[in-house]
Amino acid sequence: MSKELWIRADVLDDKAERKDLVINALECGITTAIVRPEDSDFSSFGNVTLLYNTDNEITGNVKLVELKNPDDQTKALALAGKCKTVILGTSDWTIIPLENMIAKFHKTETKIFACASDKEQAKLYLNTLEKGVDGVVIDVGSGDEVRQFSELSQNSADISLDTLDVISIKKIEMGDRVCVDTISMMNPGEGMLIGSTASCLFLVQSESEDNGYVSARPFRVNAGAVHAYILGPEGKTRYLSELKSGEPLVLVNSKGKTRSSSVGRCKIEQRPLLLLEATDGKNTYTTILQNAETVKLVGPNGSISVSKIKKSDKIFAKLESGGRHFGMKIDETIREI
Repeated sequence: MSKELWIRADVLDDKAERKDLVINALECGITTAIVRPEDSDFSSFGNVTLLYNTDNEITGNVKLVELKNPDDQTKALALAGKCKTVILGTSDWTIIPLENMIAKFHKTETKIFACASDKEQAKLYLNTLEKGVDGVVIDVGSGDEVRQFSELSQNSADISLDTLDVISIKKIEMGDRVCVDTISMMNPGEGMLIGSTASCLFLVQSESEDNGYVSARPFRVNAGAVHAYILGPEGKTRYLSELKSGEPLVLVNSKGKTRSSSVGRCKIEQRPLLLLEATDGKNTYTTILQNAETVKLVGPNGSISVSKIKKSDKIFAKLESGGRHFGMKIDETIREI
């Protein structure tokens, strides 16, 4: 599950400064703000969710606990399972066994957020005890300081990539393939996870490299045939044929680092296709891609065009067991070939 970022804009006494915090947060992609009851006009700034704080009681069944001593920690732990979200606020995390708080709250339906005043602090909270907090509330004194968190607002959970050996690649007949144009510019080694089965999604690179004949289009991934799965937010899969403008996407690079984007448009056209087979030494997996030199897979040695890929070349993929039900992962015995 991806983590949430909120902005805390209720602390500053000057309304103009609170306004500046919310506007800067929106420009960084942060769309939930804690504000004062008199700040309802902030809703005109854009598509923003405003949560109103009155004496640490926040709309939406959210509780803010300022942690100053061990008694405050006890009060926070007692809220697990009794409200929607608990926000931990403190200036001295050395007195807080955050691991115990995370372990307690992850056993309940209550989300736990922590206030952070800088990016490194936020990263620490998001990864503590591996699971991390469910979200971070940015608590800074100026709009300019919000900008340091823009990188986090684009990221979702990182992915562990596996290395497969190519078995074969062969031409098949014409078919309908999908080009996914995004609202983001991608880098070499970055693309989307796509495959014919949910158990193996191949890292297909964006068209981020010139080839001498066609200009780079780093916003585009020539993704494959319409039947294929693509990995989306929160670990869910979609069929390529289902994607529509404005829907969320997950971009992945060769290190397994991810960030969020959205579909700008999709183009479905008839093109000559290739069937690629690869193995992890135990199972064989496939994907179907357009027969074009601009279509590239990513491996340990960089990107490889499908026009040049050969047996024993190594490529990256995301492997998983179980099956999918309407895109959601479920534990069941399933075989897709």
